[in-house]
Amino acid sequence: MVALATLEAAGVILVGTIVAILGARSLLRRHREARYGSLVSVDEVPGTAPLLRSSTYRISGRPDELRRLPDGRLVPIEFKSRSSPQYGPPRSHRIQVAAYCLLVEETTGRAPPYGVVRYGDGGEVRLRWDRAAREELLKLRDALDRPYDGRATPSVARCTHCPWREVCDARAA
Repeated sequence: MVALATLEAAGVILVGTIVAILGARSLLRRHREARYGSLVSVDEVPGTAPLLRSSTYRISGRPDELRRLPDGRLVPIEFKSRSSPQYGPPRSHRIQVAAYCLLVEETTGRAPPYGVVRYGDGGEVRLRWDRAAREELLKLRDALDRPYDGRATPSVARCTHCPWREVCDARAA
């Protein structure tokens, strides 16, 4: 009888500890989220958040989250399921967040101070939306507008698994 009571007490303590840990994690997550202001939209179900468009640059997209800072500016947040890269966000992540910053600016008329990329392991990076980020994005955007210049070097090894192989002008025979 005493052993059963001890076992029940241990079970209650264990469940209570788990609930306390989960509650603390939830509070920490809310505190972290509050740094970026109030939630405006979430693309939780793909395609449900508002599509941001720029007719000037002919781009569009849906950030995973948009948050409103106390001063009214919106901040785009992009989630990545992978772990935080050891040497900082790769160029593709920086360009994607910069594109969302440009879309927010074009849509609202107010530039965000930064965009955020958040990784699956909890790591996150604020990427400043400044002249350098704008120039990097627009330089890439301009390159995409130019006709293909033939500088790719196709190979069977590279082209076999490429998702663009059916429509690529440079694919290996």
